[in-house]
Amino acid sequence: MWVGNAMLLVLNLPMVGVWVRLLKIPYRLFYPAIVLFSCVGIYSVSNNPFDLFLAALFALLGYTLAMLRFELAPLLLGFILGPMMDENLRRALIISRGDFGIFVHEPISLGLLIASGLLLLITLAPMVRLGRDKIFVD
Repeated sequence: MWVGNAMLLVLNLPMVGVWVRLLKIPYRLFYPAIVLFSCVGIYSVSNNPFDLFLAALFALLGYTLAMLRFELAPLLLGFILGPMMDENLRRALIISRGDFGIFVHEPISLGLLIASGLLLLITLAPMVRLGRDKIFVD
């Protein structure tokens, strides 16, 4: 790692001007180049055109979610953490032989469940309040 960081330092210090000039390229020209290099990289990993179609599908899904004003960071966290949560929930239920009470018997897990519920209520309270104000307007 030390050698890699030293090489990056040696290569990047003289090229700072190049990176700054690269940022001056207009977005309308830079974006297609990024997409082109991404497609070349995706195809070169396994030489499979299906990977390109899959990347295009996910790009379209991401664009649609962005246009519908979905927050993309929580969705990404959900995709990453969801399988781990599912696996650990299954493991806990196997250990407890299917008893959901295991989540409220221990003080730490009960505290975390209560904190999660409170955070959910705090998050949803403004939406409910705004909805009630719209309904009860004369």
